[in-house]
Amino acid sequence: MSWMAWTWPTALVFIGIFSAMAILTVAEIRHPGGAERKGVLGLTTTRGDRLFITLLGSVYIFLAWIGLFGMPLWIPLGIAILWGVFTFWKV
Repeated sequence: MSWMAWTWPTALVFIGIFSAMAILTVAEIRHPGGAERKGVLGLTTTRGDRLFITLLGSVYIFLAWIGLFGMPLWIPLGIAILWGVFTFWKV
């Protein structure tokens, strides 16, 4: 008996998160300082902060979609990707 049903979509989510963390680690080694900037939300953020905001926002997007509409999840995936692009571009 296992504690979690490991499926390919679950594995891809974790692979994506760890890949993003690895990319940010390489970016930090190459260009130290975290690329701080002040965005449209009025926050001074680094690359890691923007990744965290992106992941947190994506979770809320998926939870709201599931709560309001249910399946399929392709539309919230697109919204979450757009949220991530916006976050790294403007926040």
